[in-house]
Formats: sequence, C-alpha cells, structure tokens
Amino acid sequence: MPLSEREQRLLDEMERSLYQNDADFVSAVTPRRGRTNYRLLVVGILVALVGIAAIVAGVVLKQPVVGIVGFIVVFGGALLAISPARSSAGVDDEVARARRSKQHAGFMDRMNDRWDRRQDRH
Repeated sequence: MPLSEREQRLLDEMERSLYQNDADFVSAVTPRRGRTNYRLLVVGILVALVGIAAIVAGVVLKQPVVGIVGFIVVFGGALLAISPARSSAGVDDEVARARRSKQHAGFMDRMNDRWDRRQDRH
C-alpha cells in the first residue's frame, strides 16, 4: 500500500532530521583541531627523545626498570606532542551542545505530538 502524501512528507522530514542529527553527532564527536601548538609539539618531542635515551641506557646497563620507565616517558612525550591546543572554545562548545539538544528535544516533541494525533484518528 503506497504512502499518503502527508505520510510521505512526514517520512521526508524525519529523514532530513535524521541526516541533520547525524551531522550534529559527527561534528560533536570528532575532535576540533585548531591551530597547532608548536610549544607542546617541541616539548613532547624532547620528552620522547629523553625516553628513548632512557630505553637505550636501560639496555646498556641491563636494567629493565630503566627501560620500562623510558618507554613510559616516550609514551607521555608522544601524547604531549599530539595533544590538541586548549582554547576558550569550550564555552562555545557547551552552548552549541545545549542548542542541539534543545533542537533535538523539539523535534522529538513534534514527532510525539504527531504520533498521538495519528493514533487518535485511528
């Protein structure tokens, strides 16, 4: 049985909203990469180099504890080097998230109202 014109419009609207909400979800989940913080990058690389030196020293001295500490230092340096720059965008992100959740709630309320009206007719 084919959909009525009204049902087709409702389906189209739901589809558009789904695409919009998925786009909002994707933009909310993906990290925003701002300008590169070169200071963190350089410090992270230097820390990683110190960690590599500690690994080599641990092998030469036959001290596994020094090698393990060196590995941890390398890992910390790498994390420091790739960490995103912190900015004041956190407040803007909070506002955008609240706005999206409010829009989503409005959409769901409209869908619930339409569903209730539809059930009342049948």
